[in-house]
Amino acid sequence: MNMPPTDPGAPPQPSAPDLEILGDQVTIHPGGYVGPPTQDDAPERNLVEHMARFRESPLDFLREVSLHVSGTGWRAYDEIIGQPIYYPGFSENMKAMVLRTPMLQKRIEDLADRRVATEDKQGLLGGDSEKWEKKALRKAEVVTSLHEVATKLTDDMICKFESKRFIRGAYYLCTQLLTRAYHQGIHVSSEEVLRLRSVAETAAKKKHSIIFLPCHRSHVDYVSLQLICYRLGIALPTVVAGDNLKMPVLGAFLQNAGAMWIRRSFGNDALYTTLVQSYIDTLLQNGFNIECFIEGGRSRTGKLLSPKFGILSFLLDSVLSGRVEDAVICPVSTQYDKVVETESYISELLGQPKPQENLKDFLSASSVLSLKLGRVDVRFHEPWSLRAFIAEQRGRASDTRPSSALSNPGSADSRVRLLRTLGYKVLSNINAVSVVMPTALIGTVLLTLRGRGVGKSELIRRVDWLSARVRAKGGRVAHFAGAPTSLIIERGLEVLGPELVGTIDNLPETTYYAVDRFQISFYRNMTIHLFISEALVCAAMYTKVKQGGGPANQRISFDELYKQVRFLSFIFRGEFIYPTAGLLPNLHRTLLGLESDGVIALTRRQALNSRNDDEPDPSEPRPIASIELSTAERRTGRENFDFYNFLLWPFVESTWLGAVALMGLTPPPSTSSTPSTPSSASDNSTYLDLRQTSDTVQLFGKTLYHQGDLSYFEAVNTETLRNALQLFEEEGIIIVRRSSSGGKNTPSAVRLAPEWTPRRDDATGMIVAEGRLWDFIEKIARSRREGKNRRDGATVSTRVLRLADLIGTELFRTAVVVEGEGGDTKDGGRRKGRRKKSPGEGMAKL
Repeated sequence: MNMPPTDPGAPPQPSAPDLEILGDQVTIHPGGYVGPPTQDDAPERNLVEHMARFRESPLDFLREVSLHVSGTGWRAYDEIIGQPIYYPGFSENMKAMVLRTPMLQKRIEDLADRRVATEDKQGLLGGDSEKWEKKALRKAEVVTSLHEVATKLTDDMICKFESKRFIRGAYYLCTQLLTRAYHQGIHVSSEEVLRLRSVAETAAKKKHSIIFLPCHRSHVDYVSLQLICYRLGIALPTVVAGDNLKMPVLGAFLQNAGAMWIRRSFGNDALYTTLVQSYIDTLLQNGFNIECFIEGGRSRTGKLLSPKFGILSFLLDSVLSGRVEDAVICPVSTQYDKVVETESYISELLGQPKPQENLKDFLSASSVLSLKLGRVDVRFHEPWSLRAFIAEQRGRASDTRPSSALSNPGSADSRVRLLRTLGYKVLSNINAVSVVMPTALIGTVLLTLRGRGVGKSELIRRVDWLSARVRAKGGRVAHFAGAPTSLIIERGLEVLGPELVGTIDNLPETTYYAVDRFQISFYRNMTIHLFISEALVCAAMYTKVKQGGGPANQRISFDELYKQVRFLSFIFRGEFIYPTAGLLPNLHRTLLGLESDGVIALTRRQALNSRNDDEPDPSEPRPIASIELSTAERRTGRENFDFYNFLLWPFVESTWLGAVALMGLTPPPSTSSTPSTPSSASDNSTYLDLRQTSDTVQLFGKTLYHQGDLSYFEAVNTETLRNALQLFEEEGIIIVRRSSSGGKNTPSAVRLAPEWTPRRDDATGMIVAEGRLWDFIEKIARSRREGKNRRDGATVSTRVLRLADLIGTELFRTAVVVEGEGGDTKDGGRRKGRRKKSPGEGMAKL
């Protein structure tokens, strides 16, 4: 973080050339190349012309189809790097290998023994004279039945690399469709591709698999990676995909193109769980490549999600157990000028249920294929050995913490810590190679400026500044070599479209403004990982800056800053990936970097001589005493300081919203309360339906936004609010009961923990703005952006708190009561008091 200031006008550091993959052509360009128009008034270069269109040139179209179907040249896909795929009988061979695995055979035997034992206990196997014979016959029947089930499940699950003619045609079809939408094609780094091919060749000789672990922002992710592997002659990976995509026609197509179908939830199905592990073992033992999305589902917010450890756990277990010698991990970043699904993401984040996947919706969504959405940028981190990673982590734990969990390979804690370290290492690798697209730069600038809009010259200046900051932080910027910033912005605005960014032309200077700030926030969030340390520091400093006054009044001590940064880092640990050096070293580096950039000024204490505490020691580093805005930053209107705050403020707002909404979970005054019984001692066994509570919190947030008490509409998105509720549960602020009806980990009901429950005023019955939860809310609010009527806590303690109490009262009218201390809704806890609401009743009144 401690880097010298960078001149925004300085040319970017040279990078490896990019490869542009468009249909049959692979073009090499300088890093980040953008070809200029051929004429001053010419439209953007039509890069799709490499793919013939039937209406424009039917003969060329038919010739290209013929070349792909017949397999001419590289299209034959014969000499691939990796294990043999796409031959008749591949699926049957794979199925036979999976069903023969010792793990699956043992599981079937165990399940059969348990079934026979249960039937014997129930007296279904006759008397003692013939019991043993009947048990043997019955076990054979059960084993046969389980084998049939396993065979059917395996056939439904595995990918079917059967026909080369199919994959040739599929490549041509997918390339045609993708390049219609992303008209600038798929860009990869030539250096990374050459390195990947070299690794693939080595892995193929050792019969090791490459495990591609991409981020996930769009359904286009797995299409683009398959196209790259095919075009570069690397064996296609088996793609772990949810069975929600297994729709008629399309499902079979995807399965033949590499998809393996798994359930979204395994529940307690021991046979299915073992079958998935057996299939993954078989793929890894035989050197077949695998692709698995580290985040699980698609990110609806634009930033990386926390890692999901389901399939990752299977992969790790294969190597940990010794069943697989080794595998190669390859983190992958996929970035877009524009993501096709962002509009539907916003609907989901605003509480609309996710629609069921079906072919009709897929085909109707394909209308976007006639649009110009820019390019897809795919980057590959340097691959690394999973076995070497395990050894390194265990060695490090043994050296630094001999008694730690990691140093004990057989412990469950060791496995969990190793899995978490693996997941976050992959996410960090993805961030390290991610390219910031022009649309992300434009979106970030538009959402980090004060005012309604921005002039063209100012937009160019801030995009240049942001590009320089991205490069200074070690990030990569696309599209900035070979073309002026003005042209890049024009192309980015064209891709975003007038539905996201509006233009006012009849002014002295062309002015741009954000039309759909919520949707643009998706692109802004693609840059936040680069500046999270600076954003945390500036948000902590804002606790003083917002008070106004002179520099002395806005100065903050290092100790106070450290406490607030630590608190913010704590509440956002589920949102962001922090540098691994630790809080204090990262804080020092960030402060020195901001000082070097001219954003802040540091006041240092005199270091004391260790031999004589009364004498200064010039050789010792001087500790930081206080921090304030620099004079230069004040003269520029705090634009850089505000930039970092604008990145974090929506997340501060969302967490604050979730915490304030918890005040509404205070049980209402008991009707039987007496003066000797405080009203705060209301029935704490009352649980509220979690899904209904979450929906109500979102409605509460929308109300606050429209009433002016919430600055950012995106703060009501379900993703960030879900993370906030998870934080509150982990810290014991709320207690969540989990129901067995929806799966082992399905939350069902929630209430405030007794020690966090606010008290009510005995006279009025109103919630009193004090206590642990209120103090927690106030600590978050210290870093909130100032707005109308929010210069102190008066608004929150009156109008906002009253509204929270109102929505809480509605929730308690349909509450769930769990009787007994420590009872659980899935075993022993009894629910009662659920009242069916009449149509139009309850929250609809609000």
